[in-house]
Amino acid sequence: MNKNLPTDSIAAAVAVLNKENVIAYPTEAVFGVGCDPDSETAVMRLLRLKQRPVDKGLILIAADFKQLRPYIDDTMLNDAQREAIFGRWPGPVTFVFPALDSTPRWLTGRFNSLAVRVTDHPLVVALCNAYGKPLVSTSANLSGLPPCRTVEEVRAQFGVDFPVVEGETGGRLNPSEIRDALTGELFRQG
Repeated sequence: MNKNLPTDSIAAAVAVLNKENVIAYPTEAVFGVGCDPDSETAVMRLLRLKQRPVDKGLILIAADFKQLRPYIDDTMLNDAQREAIFGRWPGPVTFVFPALDSTPRWLTGRFNSLAVRVTDHPLVVALCNAYGKPLVSTSANLSGLPPCRTVEEVRAQFGVDFPVVEGETGGRLNPSEIRDALTGELFRQG
């Protein structure tokens, strides 16, 4: 059965996610692979697919900050830190927040923090809004291969039947910048 998702079928993507499966979708710079962050089954499928160890932790991508609140502790942020974060969101900047004690280890890995992003990519915003929560988001590429930037590259690496939300990336050359939400420290240049 061909599970490719038509461009306009956010509902089809949500159906795949609801079955604890992994999808690919365009983000600001590259295609991402994602799944339900609350499903250990789905996250383990994604980690096996990527050949990524669970201890590295993952990124969540969301339509708005409210979707991220069940996973992160923002109570330590002062007004200046909030202004710095919300001045960059929505957009291609990922911030690392303290994780709530209830946030699953399959998301945080060996850390007590979680990397999160409020995206400005319209297709991902629509997808997260339709799903009603954020998605795990990591670059769509198999271990040792470059990140996919087109639907064709996703299909070449993951197979023609892999569920893909068709669309264009946001055109950025580099993956998202990653910063510490509390200190502003730069972890990865964007």
